[in-house]
Amino acid sequence: MRRAIIGTLLLNCAAWLAFGQPAETPPKFEIADVHVSPKPTSQNQFIRTAPVRNDRYEIKYATMVDLVRLAYGFTPDKILGGPSWLEMNHFDILAKVPPHSDADSQKLMLQSLLEERFKLVIHKEDKPLLTYALIMGKKPLLKEAEGTEPAGCKPVSSSGGAPGEGPMFVFSTTMNGSSTPTPIRIGAGMLIEYQCRNMTMAAFASNLRSMLGANVGTNTVIEETGLKGAFNFDLRFSFNMSGLVLPNDTGEHITLAQAVDKQLGLKLEERQVPTPVIMVDSVNEKPGANPPGIAEALPVPPLPTEFEVASVKTSEPDLKALRRFSLSPGGRLTVSGMTMRFLLGRAFNTNNLNDQIAGVPKWADSDQFEIAAEAPGLGGSVGGLQDYDALAPLLPKLLEDRFGMKYHTEQRPATAYNLVALKPKMKKADPATRTSCKNVAAPAGSPPGSRSLICQNITMDQFAERLQGMSPELQWPVINASEVEGTYDFTLTYSFSAGMAVPVRTAFDGGAAGGAVGAAAPAVAAASDPTGAITIFQALEKQLGMKLELQKRPIPVYVIDHIEQKPTEN
Repeated sequence: MRRAIIGTLLLNCAAWLAFGQPAETPPKFEIADVHVSPKPTSQNQFIRTAPVRNDRYEIKYATMVDLVRLAYGFTPDKILGGPSWLEMNHFDILAKVPPHSDADSQKLMLQSLLEERFKLVIHKEDKPLLTYALIMGKKPLLKEAEGTEPAGCKPVSSSGGAPGEGPMFVFSTTMNGSSTPTPIRIGAGMLIEYQCRNMTMAAFASNLRSMLGANVGTNTVIEETGLKGAFNFDLRFSFNMSGLVLPNDTGEHITLAQAVDKQLGLKLEERQVPTPVIMVDSVNEKPGANPPGIAEALPVPPLPTEFEVASVKTSEPDLKALRRFSLSPGGRLTVSGMTMRFLLGRAFNTNNLNDQIAGVPKWADSDQFEIAAEAPGLGGSVGGLQDYDALAPLLPKLLEDRFGMKYHTEQRPATAYNLVALKPKMKKADPATRTSCKNVAAPAGSPPGSRSLICQNITMDQFAERLQGMSPELQWPVINASEVEGTYDFTLTYSFSAGMAVPVRTAFDGGAAGGAVGAAAPAVAAASDPTGAITIFQALEKQLGMKLELQKRPIPVYVIDHIEQKPTEN
């Protein structure tokens, strides 16, 4: 009995001592400025971060979902719950980190900031989410590997269609982890081809989501084929990037699921699998006040107004070559195969290259240029998306110095649109649900080049603003004149390139693709176009009962008074 009492006392003392010990304090930013993001001056509406330099940590134009993703390492589709504004409001964060802090500690600092300044409360749990399983089909069509080939899948130029007819080039990386970029050609039907060698089914399944245009979501594909060993095989399927299509593309479109079935003798099966997610219990819409002295502690360094070093030269036009326009985090601008009209668009921070830029000589649409320029401190990009707001002021100076450009601005009438109501067909939204509009791949069976805009709990003001840039005709802000009140849920499926047939060549980094194989979306309304493509104007009327009415509005126009065809010598 005495021994039991002594044991109990020792346990109580140990518990008291443990309780009395202070918990390890999580790392925090030394000081942080948090504020609502200013509205972008262009369609530059995406999160932007930069590598930590001089102990400065910076995030621009981030939603709360973005911030939770960065802080906790969960993809956006696994951040659930929370108030309706979680994907709509944007914030800028500028903070000072302790010297030599690593990426993991910076995540913990961001967690502390969200808890303190936004009163963020979360918990983690498992929720059933859509994923895919790779299973056995009727008969496997795989060839056993000899085991001597380098293991992995790599994209190659498509063997479909006549060589050189309207190709698109992209930069991709191989599934075996190589970081070496590979130029490839997309064939008719938007077909991309992968050569897989010495691949186990486990390796193939786990890396499927890294394939360009695979659209199998963010969860790793479950492997349940039961096949042992390694195999050699080729896989050809169509992918859809931002609704763009090849000119006069009449080739057969093959979904990934169809390709796996017909070419490999396997199947991709949808599953609802318990998946770790973050549930947002509560969070404040307005961040807490910044500490005093923030401006002195975190002075904003002046951005460069011109490039320190720049090499500019004319390049021979090559319809098969990759066109590139990229800004590295160190402030290095690399341009190849771009026309002067494109460069003017970046210089004046506009995607409306016809209405907002006038006086452009004919050669500006044909002559191509290469630029290598340095502007340390300019920042960089996230996911290959450039910060055009910061880059734009440097380009006019470059064009003035190297091409003798002279210009002025004036107001001119341009085509714009009002959003009006006919007979709205949209579903009233639950105001408690999260507000969002997601641009995703169109459902299986949609015409080539189709996209689906899936909107939830959105007002017509928000929808009208979202329409800018959704189609080549909508380069100016759309004004909401519908007088439709409240919030709605709806899906709009249309062809970005309907009636355009413009070849596209771009630089693209093949990472994990969002969306899902055969993602659910309403069927596309019948279109009058014989190709089956439906314009955004037709889609609005047929699917939503809304209409875009043409209007002329005065806009600022950049008028080019003079520009030389050849740059000065480097």
